[in-house]
Amino acid sequence: QVQLVESGGGLVQAGGSLRLSCAVSGIVFRINSMGWYRQAPGKQRELVATITSGGGTNYADSVKGRFTISRDNAKNTMYLQMNNLKFEDTAVYYCNGYPRTGSWGQGTQVTVSS
Repeated sequence: QVQLVESGGGLVQAGGSLRLSCAVSGIVFRINSMGWYRQAPGKQRELVATITSGGGTNYADSVKGRFTISRDNAKNTMYLQMNNLKFEDTAVYYCNGYPRTGSWGQGTQVTVSS
């Protein structure tokens, strides 16, 4: 059974930074493409960034140049470095496979004050 545990969210002022972590178990992490997703209040969940098993990355236009996705296969962990945060980045952030491979975890709340 896949387990996904997100952490690292918090309250930050616009222009600030946060680093999210996603601990993964239950799958062979190193061979899976992974993604970060987010869901803002009243909106549908959206894909933010993806990373392949080989480290290739892709980003939503809204975060390109500000967010960096990375992974540590030895630790079965994925990260999302978020810089120059904007109010519109406020959301619950989730990790999952890409395409989605399991149930959603609890997510981690990111709140950006303007």
